[in-house]
Amino acid sequence: MIDTPHQKLGTKIKVFLVDDQNILRAAFKSLLATHEKISVVGDSGDARTAIDRIALVLPDVVLLDISMPGLSGLDAIRPIRDAHPKVRILMLTHHEGESFVDQAMRAGADGYLSKDSDPSELVLGIETVFEGRPYLSPKVAGGLVARMRRGEPIEPGGSSRLSTLTAREREVFQLLALGKSNKDVARELAISLGTAKKHRENLQRKLDCHSTAELARLAIREGLMQT
Repeated sequence: MIDTPHQKLGTKIKVFLVDDQNILRAAFKSLLATHEKISVVGDSGDARTAIDRIALVLPDVVLLDISMPGLSGLDAIRPIRDAHPKVRILMLTHHEGESFVDQAMRAGADGYLSKDSDPSELVLGIETVFEGRPYLSPKVAGGLVARMRRGEPIEPGGSSRLSTLTAREREVFQLLALGKSNKDVARELAISLGTAKKHRENLQRKLDCHSTAELARLAIREGLMQT
């Protein structure tokens, strides 16, 4: 039998939380603090900042939200793996559609858990991915099975238009959907104004959205912005 860290006496599973909602992070930390086999070693509300911290504290499992300002959870998966190759990544999100599940798992996530799941399932998901096994929330899996039973196709990459975007384009998209100007985008992402304009043109072509209002509506439909 392969030994895993939590099987050693006194060793806990080290968890790092990444979610831009402060109240939710505090709630998750409080919940996990009651479990004797889990220790929260850090948290962040910003994916880019989290990547640097993860490289320092070397957690066993990262709980990662999808919808966050700046770098999204989907686009943070690869940089997190580059910073700490041995880490397990469990997506913890309110997105339950097969497009997000497919994108996350293809990007390298080890599991996918709905925020609407029972609290006890959070610990189960953490322990499962920590042991090297994939975990898919029954709530999420149930939706996929139901769609298959209805005869609806589940295509690789999902049907989302956003699945065609690069990580940088997704960042630009979120900023533009928030009403940021090209100058704002260039400043926030530390790129030239010309590059920001080019990204905007590419996004308008790829997404068939030609105004800030159209971009915002698409972001809301995709769950990347709240109404």
